[in-house]
Amino acid sequence: MNNFLDNFRINNEKENHQTVIDSIEKGVVFKGTNLWILVFAIFIASLGLNVNSTAVIIGAMLISPLMGPIMGLGLGMGINDLALLRKSLFNYLLAAVVGLTTSTIFFLISPISDAHSE
Repeated sequence: MNNFLDNFRINNEKENHQTVIDSIEKGVVFKGTNLWILVFAIFIASLGLNVNSTAVIIGAMLISPLMGPIMGLGLGMGINDLALLRKSLFNYLLAAVVGLTTSTIFFLISPISDAHSE
């Protein structure tokens, strides 16, 4: 019976705190690959909005790398790390500016300009 209960104990597979913090801090920064993935996710979402396709918009949300700064904001507030909180907020705002710029460029050059019901 005790062996069966050992399968449900979460302390056996507990990750090191510093490893988790380092992993989240690494995912906060938007540069290189993350920035390009964000740009293409915004293009895909804009295309989904343009053709009125909910599935395409959801797909774009799935590939968007915005979880890094969001998790950094949560961790920064949770452990009271002001430097991580500032870095995460800056990168989240940078992602928002890149997203707005990318979608504006897309809709300026898009040949489809009809309004849809949504």
